[in-house]
Amino acid sequence: METDYTEFESKGPGDRGMMNLLYGMHAVAPFTFWSLGVVALILNYIRRSSEHDALYATHHNYMISTFWWTAMWLVITGPLWLVFIIPGWIAYSIIGIWYIYRCIRGWLRFNDGRAPT
Repeated sequence: METDYTEFESKGPGDRGMMNLLYGMHAVAPFTFWSLGVVALILNYIRRSSEHDALYATHHNYMISTFWWTAMWLVITGPLWLVFIIPGWIAYSIIGIWYIYRCIRGWLRFNDGRAPT
């Protein structure tokens, strides 16, 4: 049985561009009421399913887990908005800053050719 090595070709500029686009969409997601984050998440799942490069797959997993951890913390801290506006605003601001930090950190590590962790 022969291996089809064309399936494992090196990544091209289109692949790098798509990854940069996904990181960019995730990075601005808090400013779009998370709509771009949801679109990027769907694209991460689609691209990850056919990914053969371990570095790219790791970055897809990183973006996916960052999104879901953020969503969990937004839901958990959501009731703070009912107490007073300020605790909810503080919690959501901290979560948003953490999310943007993770996106930028992963993006920089991707552009250096390193794993996100």
